[in-house]
Amino acid sequence: MKTILSSAAMIIALSGTAFAEGDATKGEKDFKKCKSCHAIVDDAGEVIFKGGKTGPNLYGVVGRQAGTVEGFKYGNSIVDAGAAGLVWDADNLATYIKDPKGFLKETTGDSKAKSKMTFKWGKPENIIAYLATFSAEMPAEGEAAEAESATTN
Repeated sequence: MKTILSSAAMIIALSGTAFAEGDATKGEKDFKKCKSCHAIVDDAGEVIFKGGKTGPNLYGVVGRQAGTVEGFKYGNSIVDAGAAGLVWDADNLATYIKDPKGFLKETTGDSKAKSKMTFKWGKPENIIAYLATFSAEMPAEGEAAEAESATTN
C-alpha cells in the first residue's frame, strides 16, 4: 500500500512551491474539460465554476481526505483509500488524474479496485494549480521550512 503523508510532510506538500510546475490561469481554461462532471462551489454555496454533479465538488480538494465530500456517493475503492488516510496533494492528484483506476489499484493494494472517474488527463499540473487556489490557506514559505525542519530533527 502506498505510504500516506504525515501531517508535517503534508504541510510541505501543500506549500506554494508544490504547485510551481502548474499555471493556475491555464488550469482554469483546462478545467473546462472537467466541468462536465465536476463543479467548484465554496462552503457558502457560491458557485465558482458551474459544472456537473457526476463527480464531487472540487472546492478544497487539495489537502482534503479522499472520498469525503458530504452528500456525494463515492465508489468503494476511493472511500477505502480515504479511510486508510489518503489525503489529496499535488503528487497523488497528478497520478490519479493520469490514471484513476491504476492509482486506486496501487494505493489500496486491491487489483480489483475501480474508479468512477474514467477520464484521464496526461498533463494535470495546471488543473492542480488551479484547484489549489480553492483549497485551505497555503502556509508561507517560512512555515513550510519550519515544518520540514521539524520532520528532520
